[in-house]
Amino acid sequence: MISILFAGAVSMVLTLIGTRWAIALLAKRGYGQEIRTDGPTTHATKRGTPTMGGLVFISATVVGYFAAKLFTMTEPTASALLVLFLLVGCGAVGFLDDIIKIYRQRSLGLRSKAKLAGQTIVAVTFVVLALQFPDARGQTPASPFISFIRDITWLHLIPVLAVVWMLLLINGMSNAVNLADGLDGLSAGASMMVFGAYTLICIWQFNQSCATAPGSKCYEVRDPHDLAVVAAALTGALFGFLWWNASPAKIFMGDTGSLSLGGAVAGFAVMTRTELLVLLLGGLFVMITASVIIQVTVFKVTRATTGVGKRVFLITPIHHHFEMLGWEQVNVVIRFWIIQGLCTVTGLGLFYAEWVTG
Repeated sequence: MISILFAGAVSMVLTLIGTRWAIALLAKRGYGQEIRTDGPTTHATKRGTPTMGGLVFISATVVGYFAAKLFTMTEPTASALLVLFLLVGCGAVGFLDDIIKIYRQRSLGLRSKAKLAGQTIVAVTFVVLALQFPDARGQTPASPFISFIRDITWLHLIPVLAVVWMLLLINGMSNAVNLADGLDGLSAGASMMVFGAYTLICIWQFNQSCATAPGSKCYEVRDPHDLAVVAAALTGALFGFLWWNASPAKIFMGDTGSLSLGGAVAGFAVMTRTELLVLLLGGLFVMITASVIIQVTVFKVTRATTGVGKRVFLITPIHHHFEMLGWEQVNVVIRFWIIQGLCTVTGLGLFYAEWVTG
């Protein structure tokens, strides 16, 4: 427990201090955000706000984790290192996207195919490695089973299908958090709730681990305690970042931050055997992504059948729809945080109820 608290505290302090330094440095270099021209007109004032703030909380998370390892004199585990790899790897893809936006002075960076290719390389590398490194009990960081709260034993996937399934989960969640990153503090606050939930889940799984407390209700999860350390470090880092990212934002996380957070969320889902539960734990991200899918599908179908494309929402992602209806940005963010909070609490409730009922 000491290492979990220590990692969270270190990463929070580093982000609080580091983000202030990053704002000054990025503003001096002119690394500002470009704004989409078809979005709400109120966003025009955000143009030029320093971006790529994700670099700060990614670095703080990594430092916080290794500081906790050094403080407690314990070795890093394969599970934790792989989640950090996914965090940094997806962040690197987002960084390339942000850099292109800045230097070309446009709201679009990497082409969609190039971004997807980068995400796929990172995700496939993660999955292949996560299915290796068995411990003394033969437990690997990831599992070839599709999972809900535990592995679903009758949904065993052959290696190729396991890679495809986890690839879809990682790329889907990474892009989902990216879509949610459109309002001050929205993604940071929602992600913080998800990682806070995973901190609790990992602590519970550690206390009920089959490696230390075998029984009918134990969890077959590799390195749950060390995963809790990473989750706490991410939660603390986002606490610190939100201080500067809340409305009016002094800095944006950029694709550097949003892609990395989505990748990390999916990484925890894979490692903790909660791959389907994450769709509820990160319910806000699923809702926002669904709004984009519905909008595009309806537009294409109606255009193909009637010649005129129709839209369900004024604009997507859905949080911009409410802005176009006249909602203040702060109201949208707070109400969406409430939705995410309800999703997170419900997901935790289901997780605990499954253990109680056996």
